Amino acid sequence: MSRALLKFTRVSPTKARLIAREVQGMNAELAIASLEFMPNKAARVISKVIASAVANGDFEPEEVVITSCRVDKAASMKRWRPRARGTASRILKPTAHIMVEVAKAEEA
Repeated sequence: MSRALLKFTRVSPTKARLIAREVQGMNAELAIASLEFMPNKAARVISKVIASAVANGDFEPEEVVITSCRVDKAASMKRWRPRARGTASRILKPTAHIMVEVAKAEEA
């Protein structure tokens, strides 16, 4: 089993969790191929993390299965936007931690 962790990536955790649930339990090669055709920003990021987890264990993508794909909330960047009458509104730009674990197909 090997894993990869990407911290403080600039993608919303709620949007990334939708993609993470799709690939959990899939073959790594099939998951990377299906994420390539998704239009979401989170799909490209999760695809790179899966490829990193496969490389960390010195595996080939066709021989491993994604056992866990977890997206956790990280710190939000705080920005300000000017509004009427000299006031300001806060803009929260969320970030996420993405963790992927892969294992050989017969182990999982």
